[in-house]
Amino acid sequence: MPKFKRKKITVDKNGIKHGYRSGLENDVMEDIERNGLEPNYEATKLEYIQPETKHIYTPDFHISPHIVIETKGRWVVEDRQKMLLVIKQHPDIDFRMVFYNANQKIKKGSKTTYGMWCDKHGIKWADKYIPDEWYRDIYDDINNSKEGGEKKKDDND
Repeated sequence: MPKFKRKKITVDKNGIKHGYRSGLENDVMEDIERNGLEPNYEATKLEYIQPETKHIYTPDFHISPHIVIETKGRWVVEDRQKMLLVIKQHPDIDFRMVFYNANQKIKKGSKTTYGMWCDKHGIKWADKYIPDEWYRDIYDDINNSKEGGEKKKDDND
């Protein structure tokens, strides 16, 4: 009897077809466009320093001058650490997370979910979709930037 061969888990084929790495990124992009905004998918590259080494972080959606939306299905410890470094080194940008499942535990056996981890670290997060409130923040940020006013991260907090 032939052995069962497990298929390698790969990124969502529909996402690849349209240039995204996952179906969630594609869904969020469509939601952003339905709300009349340009998604700017991976349009920005931000430098950050991991102790003693320089790296490049490419946000999923740099949606407005001071707001970045990052989508995550699986969020491993290295990516959580990277997010903290990038946030610390770019205090003028408001990083927000959209999870495929915000109730997913950060690791096997942990009681901490992705959402709980974000709460602990002061990161705004949502489950599957961008909340309407975030769109108001995004439009406010765009309008404030057009008027020449520099918006600080904590202005709406």
